[in-house]
Amino acid sequence: MPGEVTIKGFVIAGTGSNCGKTTLSLGIMKYFTLLGYKVAPFKIGPDFIDPGHHAEICGTTSTNLDSWMLSQEYNQYLFMKGCKHCDLAIVEGVMGLFDGYGGISEAGSTAQMAKWLNLPVILVVDAKGMAASAAAIVKGFESFDKDLNIAGVIFNRTGSPNHYQYLEAGIIKHCKAKPLGYILRDENLYLPDRHLGLITAREQSLTHKALMSLNSMIHKNTSLKEFVFHLPGIRKFSSEIPLYRQGSHSSKKVRLAVAKDKAFCFYYPENLEILENHGAEIIYFSPLCDSSLPDNIHGIYFGGGYPEIYAETLSNNRPLLQEIKKKSLAGMPIYAECGGFMYLCSDLTGFSDNRKYPMASCFPFSVETSGKLRSLGYREITLLKKTLIGEKGAVLRGHEFHYSFLNDPVDGNGIENIYNVKKRDKNRSELSGFLTKSTLGSYFHVHFGSCPKAGKSFVNALKIYQKHNE
Repeated sequence: MPGEVTIKGFVIAGTGSNCGKTTLSLGIMKYFTLLGYKVAPFKIGPDFIDPGHHAEICGTTSTNLDSWMLSQEYNQYLFMKGCKHCDLAIVEGVMGLFDGYGGISEAGSTAQMAKWLNLPVILVVDAKGMAASAAAIVKGFESFDKDLNIAGVIFNRTGSPNHYQYLEAGIIKHCKAKPLGYILRDENLYLPDRHLGLITAREQSLTHKALMSLNSMIHKNTSLKEFVFHLPGIRKFSSEIPLYRQGSHSSKKVRLAVAKDKAFCFYYPENLEILENHGAEIIYFSPLCDSSLPDNIHGIYFGGGYPEIYAETLSNNRPLLQEIKKKSLAGMPIYAECGGFMYLCSDLTGFSDNRKYPMASCFPFSVETSGKLRSLGYREITLLKKTLIGEKGAVLRGHEFHYSFLNDPVDGNGIENIYNVKKRDKNRSELSGFLTKSTLGSYFHVHFGSCPKAGKSFVNALKIYQKHNE
C-alpha cells in the first residue's frame, strides 16, 4: 500500500510486438499513480521513446535496463537507483517476452531481466479473435522457461465481458498464471506512430481522455490492485555505483553543451549522469531555437532524434550551423549519434518534402531519408584508434536504428572510419564511425555503461581542450 517502506514491483511483458504492451503499461502506471503510489518506471531494451511517455505519467525519469548492453550488476544498480523514494516499480518489457539479441540466446530479453531482478511477470495477450487458443499460448509461455515467474495475464483488445469469460475459464483450467482482467477493444486508446516508432512524449502523449478511459477500464475490469497488495517486497540489490564506474569527483568542471529539443531527444539519462560523475557540467541548448552555442563550452554532444522532420528549420539556423563547423575545425570534442550525426553532415533530405537542406558540413556526406528501415539491431564496436569515447581497442555496445543512409560515403579529406563492427549472420550493418579532428559521428547509439572508461575518456578530452584553450 502507498506509504510502506517495502518496494514492490512487476514486469509487463507481451507475447510479441504490437500486442498493446506500451499502451497498457502507460495505463497501469497512471492507475497506480492515481492510487497514490510513487511509481518508478523502467523500460527494458534500447528504446528512447517509451521512457519519455513513462516520465510524463509518473513524474520521474524512466530508466532503460538492458541485459545485452549492460552487465547484471549494472542493471541491478540502475534498478535500485530508479526505485529510490518510490514504492512500486513497473517495468515495461521489449518485444515478446523471450525476444532479445537472437533466436537462441536470452540476452537482451524481458525474460532474462525479470529473472535478474527477481520480479513477477504480467503477460499481455492480444485476445482479438481468440478464446481457448489464448490459454494454449499462455501455457506455452509458462513451459518455455520454468525459472520465470509468469504470475498473471491481462487480455487486451477483448471484444466484450462475455468474451473475457471464455478467456478467463481457459486460463483457470490450463495455466498457473492468474487471469487479472481485460481491456476492451478501443482503437482510440492507442498511441500514434511514425517511421522511428511512437510519437515522442515531447510532441504527443496519450490524451488525458484516453488515459482516464484506460484508468477506468483497469479499475473496473482488472484485479491489479489486489495483485500488487499481495506481492512480496522486491529483493534489494546494491544501490552503490559499482567502483569501476565511479567518477573522478574533480572539483574543476568542464562544460558540455548537449543538444536537446524536439529534433534531438534520444539520450540515455545514464550517459549524461556518467559524464557528470566524471566532472562534466551539462548545459542544454536547442539547435531549433538557439542561434548560438552556450558560452564557455569545451565540447558538444548531439544525440539522436528527428532532424529529418525539422530539416528546414534546422537548416535555416545558419549562424548556429556555421559556429558548430568552426568549433569542429578548431578541434573541439564533438560527439554525435544517429540524428545528431545526420545534422553534422553536408546536407539532409527532409522527410516530408524530399528537398535537400544544407546542414553543418562537419562531414562531407549527403544524407538521404528513406521510406524503409535501413538498419536495426544491437551493435558491438571496437575502436581502431584512440578517440574521445575510448582508447584504441575499447569495446562498446549499443544499437543502430535508422531509416536514412549516406549517399556514396567515402573516406579521405581528413575523414577516418575508426569503428570495427561485430556483425551477426544475416545482419549486414554498414555501420561506421567517422572521425575528423576531434569530431566523431555515427549512426551508433552507444550506452556508456557498456564500457567503464568511455565516460571518463569523453570528459578527459574536454579537459584537454579546456587546458589548451584557456
